[in-house]
Amino acid sequence: MRPRAILLRRRSVLPGFGLTFGVTILYLSLIVLVPLSAVFVKTSGMEWQRFVAAVTDDRVMAAYRLSFGGSLIAAAVDGVFGLLVAWILVRYRFPGRRLLDAMVDLPFALPTAVAGIALSAIYAPNGWVGQLVAPFGIKLAFTPVGVVIAMIFIGLPFVVRTVEPVLLDIEKEVEEAASSLGADRLQTFRLVLLPTIMPALLAGFAMAFARALGEYGSIIFIAGNIPGVSEIVPLLIVVKLEQYDYLGATAIAAVMLGASFVMLLAINLLQRWRRARLFGD
Repeated sequence: MRPRAILLRRRSVLPGFGLTFGVTILYLSLIVLVPLSAVFVKTSGMEWQRFVAAVTDDRVMAAYRLSFGGSLIAAAVDGVFGLLVAWILVRYRFPGRRLLDAMVDLPFALPTAVAGIALSAIYAPNGWVGQLVAPFGIKLAFTPVGVVIAMIFIGLPFVVRTVEPVLLDIEKEVEEAASSLGADRLQTFRLVLLPTIMPALLAGFAMAFARALGEYGSIIFIAGNIPGVSEIVPLLIVVKLEQYDYLGATAIAAVMLGASFVMLLAINLLQRWRRARLFGD
């Protein structure tokens, strides 16, 4: 046996790679690929005209606009404030920092129904925040605004946890060098720090967008679920199933699944770009 083959075998961490690889592929196929492919198989049995009619109905289009538009707005807000939160957690030491750091992960830990009930209770007209703006004729809960608020809530941790490691890797000497060359704080951030942070920030933005697009539990309690006004696509799919319109639900699900694949591809490309920027691959 050649020395290189012996060296590769010694470096193997998991023995029985062939077996473990086969089990992994089988597991992913049964749990992920087969159920997802069933959506496309079910949809392929529809006539093209019926499929187009199912996914372009006025009610469905309104749900698309709210889900995609709300997710885009929420991801943009999370991008700005997620960067701010990550910056504070990385660059400053203050009392309660550990508590704030733990609170960032709260949307991960909370059951979605609990998050939805809490948000609706806070932003309802008689809630803590809702009653403050109600006298001005502003209604937050049970409107598209409430949908965006819920999307912002669930997407923030993705941006914070994606940007945080990049900020930790940036040495303060870089900022000091820029300052010594005459750059002010804004120029240092815009020309030195932001290009380094941008790949991670875009990846966090994409993940927050994808998470908000598929969210259901935390949104339906605060949305109001008015058809054509505050009805999201995941809820519409459930409504179609309750009405025994399985083909219509499957057609809408296929569109959302395609959008998810596009987002997954975008996230992978952004992460690859990020690795290339960091390690020069």
